[in-house]
Amino acid sequence: MRDLLIGLDGGTGGMRAFVFDKQGNVLASADAPYETIYPQSGWAEQRPQDWWQAVCTSLREAMEKADVTADRVAALCAATTSCTVMTCGRDGSTNDNALLWMDVRAAAQAEEIFKATGESPSAEHFPSKALWLKQNQPQRWAEAQVLCEYQDWINYRLTGRWCFSVNTACNWGYNKRKGGFYTDFYHKCGLGDALEKMPKDAVCAGDKVGHLTAEAAAQLGLDTEVLVAQGGIDASIGMLGMGVSKPGAAAMMTGSSNLVMAATTEPTFCGVDSFNAGPDFLLEGCYTSVQGQVSTGSILRWFRREFARDLDEKECFKLLDKVAEEVEIGCGGLTLLDYWQGNRAPHNDAEVRGVIYGLSMSTTREAIFRAVLEGIACGTEDLLEQFRKKGTPITELYVSGGTTRSPLFMQIHADLSGIPMHITSDYSVALGCGICAAHAAGFYPTIPQAVESMVRPAGTVLPDPQRHQAYKPVLERYRSFYAALRPWVHQ
Repeated sequence: MRDLLIGLDGGTGGMRAFVFDKQGNVLASADAPYETIYPQSGWAEQRPQDWWQAVCTSLREAMEKADVTADRVAALCAATTSCTVMTCGRDGSTNDNALLWMDVRAAAQAEEIFKATGESPSAEHFPSKALWLKQNQPQRWAEAQVLCEYQDWINYRLTGRWCFSVNTACNWGYNKRKGGFYTDFYHKCGLGDALEKMPKDAVCAGDKVGHLTAEAAAQLGLDTEVLVAQGGIDASIGMLGMGVSKPGAAAMMTGSSNLVMAATTEPTFCGVDSFNAGPDFLLEGCYTSVQGQVSTGSILRWFRREFARDLDEKECFKLLDKVAEEVEIGCGGLTLLDYWQGNRAPHNDAEVRGVIYGLSMSTTREAIFRAVLEGIACGTEDLLEQFRKKGTPITELYVSGGTTRSPLFMQIHADLSGIPMHITSDYSVALGCGICAAHAAGFYPTIPQAVESMVRPAGTVLPDPQRHQAYKPVLERYRSFYAALRPWVHQ
C-alpha cells in the first residue's frame, strides 16, 4: 500500500529529506549540505550537480532511517530556493554554476530594466539575472537551450519533463489568470529571446509533474510508480507547512534569509498588471504578498565562523544565547544594519552593505552577538511595517525555521514588533512539500484540506509590553542609519 510521502527542502545550505505519513507525522529525516561559492562581493553561486547528489544522499538516508520499503512511497515533492537561475542543455546538462538567489551582481541590470519598463525588479530577480547573463556571458547565453531555476532542473532530473512552477514563475512575469508571461516586458528590456529558452509547460503547486524516471528511481532507491508533485519557492511552500492557506494570516520563514508572507485578495506591493503580481500562484483566488530580508541566518553563520570558532559548533548558539540574555536591550549603543548582501525591502538597494556601529574598547562578544539578533529583528519589523503601510496590518505571525530554535531570538522578535509569534515546525518547507504530494496523490481533494489535516502549531511567544517600549528607540536608531549612509554608499 502506497501511504507515505517524501518532502524535499532544497535550501541555501543543503537538502533536507523527510518521510511523512498522510497525517503529516515525521517518520524520519536526513540532510546533506552543499557549498555556496562567493567569487566576488555580492556574488553567490552553487553547483547544480551538488544539488542532485544531496537529493540522492538525503533521501536514501531518510528512507533507511524510516525503515520502510520503496513500494510504500506514493509521491514526493521538492521546494527550492527561488531566483536561483541557471542555464543548461535540453538534456539537463550544465556548463556553469547557478546564480544563487542572494546573488546581487545584477544591480545595474535591475536599474536598466526599470528605465526600460517602469517595473522595479530587484537584483535578485530572475529577469535581472537573465539580463546580466546575456550581457556579460554572451557565449554561455547563446549556447543555453534552457533558462530555468533550481526548481525546474530538479523536477527535470526526477521526471525527464521540462516544466516550470507557477509558484516560482511569479518572479519571472508569469500571470496564471492571463495564461502566460508579460511578453512586452521581456521585449522592452532586451530579453525577448529568453522567452524561447524558458520551459513551456506551467504546473501549479500540488499538481502532477510526472513519475520518476528509471534512472532517477535507481539513484534514489525508489521505483517508477512514485509520483512527483510540483512544488515551488521554498518559503511559499513553507507557508502551507506553517498552516497558512487562506487570507487573514501571515507567515514568516526564517533561515539564511527571512520572508514575511500573507495571503491577500488583492496584490499588496504592486499593481494587478505588474510583471510579478503573481495571482493564484500558490492558492487559488489569492495573491501571496511577500517582503524579504536578504541576510538573516547567514549573518549568524558568519558570526559563528569569524568570532566563535572556540565554541563547539553544535552548542555554539545555545552558549551565545545564554550570555547574550544578560546584555541590556540596545547592547550599550551598538547598532547593526543587517545588509550583508544588500537590502531587498524596504529600500531595494543591492549596493549597501552591513554595518556595526558603536564599538568601543569595552564591547564584548556577547554584546555584538545580541546586536546581530536585534539588528535582524529590526529588519524584520521593517518588513511588517511595509504591510501596515499598504493597509494589511499583521497582528500575529506563524514562524518557522532556524529562529524558532532560539527562545531568546524569538522573544526579541516578539518584543520588538509587539505581536505574538506562533511557533511551527522547523521543517515547514518539507511539510509543505508533503502537503503538495498528498494532494497530488489524491489523499486530500484540496490543498487547504491537506493543510488542515497535516499541520499542528507547537506554541506561542508573547511580547512583553515594557520591553516593547524599550525597543522603540533601538528601532528608531536602526532606521536612521540607512538614510544617513545612503548618499555616501552611492557616491
